[in-house]
Amino acid sequence: MKTDSHTSVLLINDQPSKSNKVRAALASSTESSVNNSFHLEELSNLGDGLERIHHGEKVGAILLNPFLPDSEGIQTVRSVLLAAPEIPILILGEEAQERFAIEAVECGAQDYILPDHLDTYSLPRALRNAVERKSIEDALYAERDRALVTLNSIGDAVLCTDLSGKITFLNLVAEKLTGWNRDHAIGKPLAEVFNIIEGKDGRRSLDPLKMAIEQNRAVSLTSDCLLIRRDGVEFAIEDSAAPIHDRANAVVGAVIVFHDVSEARAMMNKIAHSAQHDPVTSLPNRVLFGDRVFCAITAARRRRKVLAVLFVDLDHFKSVNDSLGHSVGDRLLQAVAERLQSSVRQSDTVGRHGGDEFVILLAEIEKVIDAKISALKILAALCEPYVIDKLTLRVTATIGISIYPQDGTDAKTLLQHADMAMYEAKANGRDTAQFFNAQMRLQAAEQQFIEVGLRRALEQNEFVLHYQPKVDLLSGQITGAEALIRWQEPARGMIMPNQFISIAESRGLIVSIGRWVLREVCNQASMWKAAGQIMPPISINISAAELQETSFVHIVRAALADNGITAGSLQFELTEGILLRDVKTSNLVIRDLKALGVNMAVDDFGTGYSSLSYLHQFAIDVLKIDQSFVQRITEDSEDANIVGAIIAMAKKLKFRVIAEGVETENQKAFLKEQGCDEGQGYLFSKPLPPTEFLDLCSKYSIHHTKALTSVD
Repeated sequence: MKTDSHTSVLLINDQPSKSNKVRAALASSTESSVNNSFHLEELSNLGDGLERIHHGEKVGAILLNPFLPDSEGIQTVRSVLLAAPEIPILILGEEAQERFAIEAVECGAQDYILPDHLDTYSLPRALRNAVERKSIEDALYAERDRALVTLNSIGDAVLCTDLSGKITFLNLVAEKLTGWNRDHAIGKPLAEVFNIIEGKDGRRSLDPLKMAIEQNRAVSLTSDCLLIRRDGVEFAIEDSAAPIHDRANAVVGAVIVFHDVSEARAMMNKIAHSAQHDPVTSLPNRVLFGDRVFCAITAARRRRKVLAVLFVDLDHFKSVNDSLGHSVGDRLLQAVAERLQSSVRQSDTVGRHGGDEFVILLAEIEKVIDAKISALKILAALCEPYVIDKLTLRVTATIGISIYPQDGTDAKTLLQHADMAMYEAKANGRDTAQFFNAQMRLQAAEQQFIEVGLRRALEQNEFVLHYQPKVDLLSGQITGAEALIRWQEPARGMIMPNQFISIAESRGLIVSIGRWVLREVCNQASMWKAAGQIMPPISINISAAELQETSFVHIVRAALADNGITAGSLQFELTEGILLRDVKTSNLVIRDLKALGVNMAVDDFGTGYSSLSYLHQFAIDVLKIDQSFVQRITEDSEDANIVGAIIAMAKKLKFRVIAEGVETENQKAFLKEQGCDEGQGYLFSKPLPPTEFLDLCSKYSIHHTKALTSVD
């Protein structure tokens, strides 16, 4: 949840130094973006502040110095809370006021901010959290009110007493809730029939009717009050009591209206729990875990202590879900959660980050090495066998560790760095633990540079396409081309796709980049067509994320229509892994693309599942043999046999075969001899910019008698 685009913040403070800090923190904070900024109003005394609250526009949050010229201390806090109970209030406090801070928060303030937290990170975060907490509270209260309306529709319990506190009346609902019928209850002392206790400690609650009579006003029970029915059953109630007056306005008794709120309270507790806990494991979710880390950092900073964040990823968990189903997978996650909790201290926090990822906060450790010891203990506990539905399962985990303050001073950074360390540990063999280090920091900085640059590249059109021809091995003519993306980065120059595509996929940018490639290829084909050029089909590599998009076929259809070209001008290339990730979806999308007239090719064949019979269920036209096999066919007889077998089987299945990475005449001769249809590689041409590729096509067109046999 995000704050509004402009959150109005009212600062009530007469100390210029604090005002300057607040102003600077909100003006230059990285939190204050176009979509999440703060509008600050400043007043120097309580009177003006209360006037502004009552008569001005709605305020999103209040920053309050409780020691003002016209009011001091807790009374200042109470005055503002009374005037603005719906607005989150954050106290601008001092270091040596811990007792006052506790009293202010208990009174109703959202937070207590120390002077050294008036910075561009802590203050905006505190404001945002306060506004978000208030929004969540409002939602919970709204749900509570709706539940209470439902309960009230069946009737409230009504109970009356005289001045001495003896029962004079009960309605039917009151009889049911108290367990007393009217005949037996009339004349009994209220405490005997209406037996109420405090839910927190079980002590007897104050008599609400006595309070209403003595104070001659309406009163309510405490919020956690329990009613003990005559048979001993306890349940939560809410009530209001008021004095009963005679015609002379003299108090003659009191009436209490109450109802059972057990279900409503349970619902509120459930909603509150669901908002902060994972539904499968009941562990804290990302939101609650982040808050726990934030609080732990605050305490560690104050006590000058060290804490650790562990990022735990289960190894090969996907195979359990795929082979045994999500029900077994969920039960395995629950068992893992139990082992994680039993492996750490009660003061530590175990959370579920998502999927098969867990996070652990070691709130306070004496030495950094203690984090590694805890991680190894966790690994040992997790690798013990699990028995689920009479199945014995084994699972290992990989753990990344980050340390406060050396690896980060905020929850987000510590989690990111622990995540990076976990991936480093996976690369080193899994089932191990790895600390975050400086080299990972450099990698993180490089990934951040790439991510930011890719977003800019999409906006400022920094991508370019080069086209590498595909050549018929018998005739030597150009039969097609593959569009290959390049990034013309302003500072670094031309960046090849292997340096940024994986980051684009992990950062959710690959779909946008894929759409750009599709539009650019269609636009280029349209321009060639308008210039009277006869061009071969252009191949485009499709990512898994694009194939899973529900609107992908529609986007392709629109791109073709917008540029006035036929579907035969395109060919889509997908890897085996992408096809087999979701067979049902892949089949549907390929069927629809084929219906448009687009040809389909399997790219990098030989590096994945390498199952020709499995691929035969898809409407595939072309098989591309991976260049790692092609480049060794004249040196390695085993690779030569593999390539020969692939070509022979593909031909029987009526796939057209293209060999990638052809670089020598000997490779070409072998492929031609085996019956391979086409070749692609530096022997024929490197990838070329559009104008150079057009020149190459013009020189070696399908109408030209000279064959393309080497790099031009």
